[in-house]
Amino acid sequence: MIQQLIKSRRSVFPEQYNDAPITKEELHQILESANWAPTHKRTEPWRFKVLQGVSKEALGNFLAETFKKTSSKFSEFKYNKIKDKCLKSSVVIVICMERDPQERIPEWEEVAATAMAVQNMWLTAHSLNIGGYWSSPGMIQYMDQFFDLKEKEQCLGFFYMGKFDGKLEDGNRNSGIEEKVVWME
Repeated sequence: MIQQLIKSRRSVFPEQYNDAPITKEELHQILESANWAPTHKRTEPWRFKVLQGVSKEALGNFLAETFKKTSSKFSEFKYNKIKDKCLKSSVVIVICMERDPQERIPEWEEVAATAMAVQNMWLTAHSLNIGGYWSSPGMIQYMDQFFDLKEKEQCLGFFYMGKFDGKLEDGNRNSGIEEKVVWME
């Protein structure tokens, strides 16, 4: 049932991943799910760059070096952690949004549509026992130096993915839905 899948989905971090590869078939299924996200005026703004092997290692090196050059609070620990996230992941999907060239809808709606595409990916990955984690570090503002982004394309973050062993913790919420809804008749 979809509701159980939604409630059991968790962030699974790179240090929890094992060495089992994610197959091309699994990746295709995950990305195909993303493509079915709701989108106002069918702008379909989500764009993804799938990094494996040396490309994800290069991303990790770029992010770590960018952190080193731009951080006012550099730490060797964080530098290494940034690199390790890419190395420990089976796949890193770079989450981008390409703005509608005619700007027919507000930008926030295209960001929201891209976020819904990521949620579809995340739920599909979870259904396949693949862990995921969306990170939006400050270094995403420099991604145009790593990728050849289109004129109206921007990076919104990274979706780190990997297979994992063990059971995920039960989730909880700070408050029930009753505290977040106003019923009006």
